[in-house]
Formats: sequence, C-alpha cells, structure tokens
Amino acid sequence: MQAQELLNVLADGQTVSGAALAERAGVTRAAIWKQIEALRARGVPVESRGTAGYQLPWPIQLLSDTALRAALPASLRKRLGKLELHWELDSTSSEIQRRAADLPDLTLILAETQSAGRGRRGRSWLSPPGLNIYLSCLKRFDGGFATLSGLSLAVGVIVMRALASLGLHGAGLKWPNDVLSGQGKLAGILVELAGEYQGPCAAIIGVGINVRLTASLHEQAGQPIHDLASLAGGVAPDRNRVAAALISALVEGLEQFEREGFTPFAEEYAQYDLLRGKPLRLQGALGEVDGVGAGVDARGALLLQTREGLRAVDSADVTVRRA
Repeated sequence: MQAQELLNVLADGQTVSGAALAERAGVTRAAIWKQIEALRARGVPVESRGTAGYQLPWPIQLLSDTALRAALPASLRKRLGKLELHWELDSTSSEIQRRAADLPDLTLILAETQSAGRGRRGRSWLSPPGLNIYLSCLKRFDGGFATLSGLSLAVGVIVMRALASLGLHGAGLKWPNDVLSGQGKLAGILVELAGEYQGPCAAIIGVGINVRLTASLHEQAGQPIHDLASLAGGVAPDRNRVAAALISALVEGLEQFEREGFTPFAEEYAQYDLLRGKPLRLQGALGEVDGVGAGVDARGALLLQTREGLRAVDSADVTVRRA
C-alpha cells in the first residue's frame, strides 16, 4: 500500500487498524507502519490509537480531477490549455518550466504534495499532501516584460476574488505578493518570467494556499501562518471547491490583465492593501529606508512616504516590515 492509497483510506477520519490495513494491502503490519511514518514525514498528522489503529485528527479531502472539472463552468473549461493533477511533483512551477515549450496557454498544474515547493527569494514552501493547495499556471503574453508591470499584485487581487467567491473574508495583501490575515500568512504567490524582453513572453504563476495547517507546520514555518479553516470558523472548506475557485479566478483575471494591464486591479488592490498608512522599514541592497506606506502606483510599485519625499520601490528584492 503506497502513501497515496493509505491516505485515501484514512481520509474520512475514522480509526483503521493496522491489521485491517495490512490485510487490505496484502503486506505486513511493519510495511504499513513504514508508510504511516512516510506520511508523517511529509507533514500528515496521522495519530496512533494504540491497538485500535491509526486515525487523522479530522477528515481530509483529496483533490480529484473529476470533482475539479465538475466545479468549473463549462465555458471556462473550454478556455483552459491543460488541467493536470499530480500526486507528487518537486514543484508545480518547476514542472511547467520543464515543459513550457510544449504546453498551451492557460495550462494549470496542481499537485497533492511537493517535495521542493518554492516561495519568494528561494524560500521553501511546506507542501504536505491532503491539506493545502499547490497550483501553477502558464500564461503567455504577446508583449514584453514591460507590459507585465504589476502582475504579481494583480494575482494577489485574483486570489482575493477567489476567496470572496467562497464566502471567505478577513484577509488582505502585503506588497508584493503575500496574502495575510491578522494571524499570519494565508497564501503565497511566485511569478517567474521567461521569453523575450520585447515579447513574446510567458509568466509561470505559482500559488500556494493554506487550507488546513497542523501544529507541526506552524512550528516549521519560521513565521506566523494561518489557514482557511481558521478563517472559516474551524471548518476547512472543500479543497476541490477552493482549487476550482482559484482556477476560475486565474483564468478570468489573467485574461483581464492581458487586455487591460494592472489598471483595473489597482482600485481593488487598494481595498486590501495592508501596508497603506503603516510605518514601514524597507531593507535591501541599498540599505534601510523608513517611511509610511502610501499605496502603489500605476505600475504596481510600492509607494513610501519618507522624510525626503515620496519614493517608489519596484524591486521585489527588498524586505518590507512594519517599523
């Protein structure tokens, strides 16, 4: 019995004995124990119930290609390039990078778990199976890199649209690409560009959303993190619905960005801007700069009101902290 099959058996949250699992798989109880340990090593909180067996602390829902497609409007399904769901990848964005030349526009790749999920500035993204959403999208543009100013901020707005469509509120956006609640990070966005400077070019847009976090993940994260289950009052939303809402919002939003650029997203971004009016400290290659957040400009650059005047910061290679 492989880890994927074992997790599927445990998904309903009921206690299952090791003997029953071994008989079902035609293996020894020791082999089942090894797979349980493998799931735990991936971050899945499998609990031991003594002689009764093994149990998850709450039911989980595995992603399903059939359920995902059924949750998408028919008109939107026709606009997708490809929609792939994998059990495990090193990272969904890396998978698109490897195959980009052969993939059509608006290809979406999801994975139940990632062995090397990537965040901003090379940070790892913790990716246990059965708990969260890990998705990447390939979007091609006829224009060059200059036409993509503000894309990562627009994707933040797109994520907020997806959450709102699910009835989830209480989150905001931290420049340039974090989705936060008052308790911590809910989602991360990583946009990587490839192609010709003058065009055409392509963006690989990776989005990770915390649907359900464990105590272990909180300890490993190295920063405050939060999940949709907590935002929804303790009940985790249907993961297939979350993924479908994100896919729908990405397709609609990226097509809008292709037509109109960042402009139509700027007003929505301002509604969710967690840095506006806050004392900030920026740290980067040029040292530290203190000021007060003053929103973003038409290109998506962070505006900082300093003692020397208004300053626009458009490099994502800076760290922005509340002063």
